[in-house]
Amino acid sequence: MDTLGRAQLERMAGEPGLLAAVDQHAAALRDTVVLDRETLGDYLLGFADELRHLGWTFRGEPDAVSLRLTAICWLTHELGLLADESPA
Repeated sequence: MDTLGRAQLERMAGEPGLLAAVDQHAAALRDTVVLDRETLGDYLLGFADELRHLGWTFRGEPDAVSLRLTAICWLTHELGLLADESPA
């Protein structure tokens, strides 16, 4: 959330295209992953491990990977799955 999520969530408010792209990734996650803290967290850890293995880094512009990560952050925030956040 700190590395990519918060900044991307702020960008979504002013960029309808980014919001739509993230929403598509969030919909795909809703269809395939149980949206609870443990399952979504496990999904994120596996996804991040694969990204590290591939050497992926965020370059500042949205790509499929950053959109998926942003969707995870968005869902996490919207569902209040972080200990220090309440549902939006």
